[in-house]
Amino acid sequence: MDVKKLAEEIIAGKRLTRQDDLSFFLTCDLKELQEGADLIRKHFCGDKVDLCTIINGKSGRCGENCKYCAQSAHNKTGIEEYSFLCKDKIVNEALANESEGVDRFAIVTAGRGLVGEDFEKAIDAYKTMKQKCKLSLCASHGFLTAEQFHRLHEAGVESYHENIETSRRFFPHICTTHTYDEKIESIKLAQKESFCVCSGGIIGMGETWEDRLDMAISLAELGIESIPINALMPIKGTPLENLPTLKEEDILRTVAFFRYINPLANIRLAAGRRLMKNDGEEAFKGGASATITGNMLTTSGSTIASDKALLTSLGRDIVPEYLR
Repeated sequence: MDVKKLAEEIIAGKRLTRQDDLSFFLTCDLKELQEGADLIRKHFCGDKVDLCTIINGKSGRCGENCKYCAQSAHNKTGIEEYSFLCKDKIVNEALANESEGVDRFAIVTAGRGLVGEDFEKAIDAYKTMKQKCKLSLCASHGFLTAEQFHRLHEAGVESYHENIETSRRFFPHICTTHTYDEKIESIKLAQKESFCVCSGGIIGMGETWEDRLDMAISLAELGIESIPINALMPIKGTPLENLPTLKEEDILRTVAFFRYINPLANIRLAAGRRLMKNDGEEAFKGGASATITGNMLTTSGSTIASDKALLTSLGRDIVPEYLR
């Protein structure tokens, strides 16, 4: 397979589907694959890099049993546990991130879903941020009802995050307290409410390369607009603590073929960037068009300032819409 020619065909309108034989992505020359992915990124996303930051709005004591997660009550990781943060702390953090020029800010909460008083606190925080901040707002609160999605939208939230995590086949090996289909249903409810949905997953959890291809195709079938790719950073106290970390070449290959399969999406680098040289510089040259920056939930990452310096050196546009 001539991957550079395929890139040109994708730019011209071709789309890869589940019916295509995608095995060539696993054996083709990585450098050529990256060059083609960068052509696709340049054509569909341009040089603008979408920067988002998150705050852990509610930590620990989650009843779900996701094997990778420090937040799960099933895993003994010693993580700090706390209830929903006070509004002032959240709003001040959003304003601080805005002052550094990020595009959007998300509240992320542990748990199957956000309900009751905690959900009302979140709505209040989003409404206040909408009044005081210029940046775009994102939410990540697990499984919500259609009514809850509507209230979030009314409060000023524009994006919703719900990872599918991995392939349908491998998902039961990672979590059994909820299903892959529940994830898909949640994504479709958010899309029905006209949210920009951010959904991706984690690589390096013991899945096969075919699982990674399947995840990329599933996200394309869902029409996902923002796809975070996390490389597992094994956390002590979780069932995956002894898994080996991924090689940089494997992460770069994954990012590149996700771009071919999802040409219009923002392919977003997330956890695990430190597994790559210079916080993923080569990934930005090989298909990535966005990143999570600032403070991570449980895995360290780069800073906003260092990311902006790196991206500027690559000739990328880091100015958010509200500063134009």
